[in-house]
Amino acid sequence: MNFQQLRSVRETVRCGFNLTEVAHTLHTSQPGVSRQIRELEEELGIDLFVRAGKRLTGLTEPGAHVLPIIEGILQGSHNLRTAGQEFVAQQSGSLSIAATHTQARYALPTAVQEFRLQFPNVRLHLHQGSPRQVAEMLLSGEADIGIATEALAQYADLVALPCYRWTHSIIVPPNHPLLDGPLSLEKLARYPLITYGAGFTGRGHIDQAFAKHRIEPRIVLSAMDADVIKTYVELGMGVGIVASIAFEAERDTQLRAIDAGALFGINLTKLALRRGSYLRAYVYALIESFAPTLQRSVVDQAMLADKDRVTAEGYEI
Repeated sequence: MNFQQLRSVRETVRCGFNLTEVAHTLHTSQPGVSRQIRELEEELGIDLFVRAGKRLTGLTEPGAHVLPIIEGILQGSHNLRTAGQEFVAQQSGSLSIAATHTQARYALPTAVQEFRLQFPNVRLHLHQGSPRQVAEMLLSGEADIGIATEALAQYADLVALPCYRWTHSIIVPPNHPLLDGPLSLEKLARYPLITYGAGFTGRGHIDQAFAKHRIEPRIVLSAMDADVIKTYVELGMGVGIVASIAFEAERDTQLRAIDAGALFGINLTKLALRRGSYLRAYVYALIESFAPTLQRSVVDQAMLADKDRVTAEGYEI
């Protein structure tokens, strides 16, 4: 038994049982992949895959039972290698962060700046995407840390930790009628609205608030980028709804902000890690810099906690 055999099995499942794609991923040949799988099956004395001629179409019952063990062995091998590298180079390496635009643009810069001063030899990679793309980058190993408001707590193989709470703001030009008097959903619905696309930056809370009061908002434009939303508000296309942290009074001089926490409630941004992954010392440092409540002991406790309990509670404190 060898690691190449285990990788062949794991990648076959990940690639939808397409051995050509597996061979490309593992930089080998298709016959080589088939041989590795067959040799492992012979050693274990079971068939791991259902076959239709020469094609693999799915996992057998024993294969489904064995797959988590294979994934655990490979994850353990990766952790062992990383642990060795940790002691060889405590202050160097690479760290990949996946985040939504709002987090990357408005929430992360201070933490990243502090991290660069503390660990100048660590290479930082910042990926942006939707909350689901952030989760997928974590699950695939492309990212070490994921930061988003939606989606992350929905995956059992991710540990999602609470970072900070925030609300939305209504963005309007100076002298807009909404600046006078109390704000309400009814008043807001009189205007064309510009806000985030579905699944981004608390959009679910916005939709739920209108639906609860049986009000149909007129959303004329949606985007993932708060800067885009603010640009179109400045052009007079409508009223914007953005995360409060996305409004910067010293920069957004042509706009005014109205707190909308009472209308759309409180949102919780989470930081997620792949369950079972090995965290270098500088990963803990970046996490604590971004969310001071997430000290190393808190992170370790969450990583070791029961998967079912974590999924249910989401660590929303």
